[in-house]
Amino acid sequence: MATKLYNPFLDFKFDNKTCFLTGQELQSPDEQIQVFPVWMMRAFDLEEKPFKMLDESFLTYKQLQLPSSVSTALAFENVERQVEQAMGQGFDAVKKLDEITLFQWVSKILYGVVFNEIQVGIRQALLSGEPMNFSQALVHKFRNLHAMLQSIVVPMEFEHKNPFSIQVFSVENAPETFLYRDEINTLVFSLRMNDFAIIATLQDNGTHSIYHEEILKKVVEHKLHPIQFEEICARYFYSAYLFNRLPEYTYMETPQKVYVEPMPLNDFTLKPIFDSWAVKTYGQVLENFWKPWGYLLFEIIKNPETPMSFLTDEQQNFLEKIDLPLN
Repeated sequence: MATKLYNPFLDFKFDNKTCFLTGQELQSPDEQIQVFPVWMMRAFDLEEKPFKMLDESFLTYKQLQLPSSVSTALAFENVERQVEQAMGQGFDAVKKLDEITLFQWVSKILYGVVFNEIQVGIRQALLSGEPMNFSQALVHKFRNLHAMLQSIVVPMEFEHKNPFSIQVFSVENAPETFLYRDEINTLVFSLRMNDFAIIATLQDNGTHSIYHEEILKKVVEHKLHPIQFEEICARYFYSAYLFNRLPEYTYMETPQKVYVEPMPLNDFTLKPIFDSWAVKTYGQVLENFWKPWGYLLFEIIKNPETPMSFLTDEQQNFLEKIDLPLN
């Protein structure tokens, strides 16, 4: 009997009577797990805080839930325990976490947000009587994200390379810091808390690590000021937007496990994998990430050849000392 992956996108099954991950029928509508970890919501008093949806409506963090069977909930609990323990200890422990474990943890949050967005979209379509308009490119990405997330309950092996890249940074955060960002269209995620920060780019087959290799090498041994991490974050969120491939994966289901193989990103057009970097657009992204420090676009791109940076000095060496608040 071969393993079988569940695909909710075949018939757009996003109700609360079916386990979101396995398709198993649930006994009760109370069988739910939180999208954001309970320990994290309590530590940063997030439960009743507003979470903005794509349609501009708001839910609270606590309202973001996923219908889940008991076995799926237990599998996530196991991952959650490891991640909570590591994140409580800080950067060194998070850095040592198994990359697949971190991927599963990040993907559950990202996909959880996607699932709730789809439910909102379905409700709106029913109310308006209009068919739900959903980009096939996004369905493709979310379907792959969901398939790979099933690695938490189905033995799965990513062949040759991981289909994602996750970077963990040491950051001198203020004690109360909690900053979460995601962009579900481009599948990029960031989190800053305790004495660390994470950036994850999903379904890029590791290309962002290569694209940003030069700056990653410069910061690897350093503890970053928050404004430095936010600059790296802006670079990643912008490059995720420039990433112009829709990666394909083959899933080979065998009785033992599912083998996932990324297909090559280079295609017959010979077009670069990333679109051209536009300094003004990047400056607008950076202005948004640097809001706590009040830097404006005209300051950031005053010299379009070399936009403002807190990562390197004029000799392109890492900037060690920064006299700015730890926002």
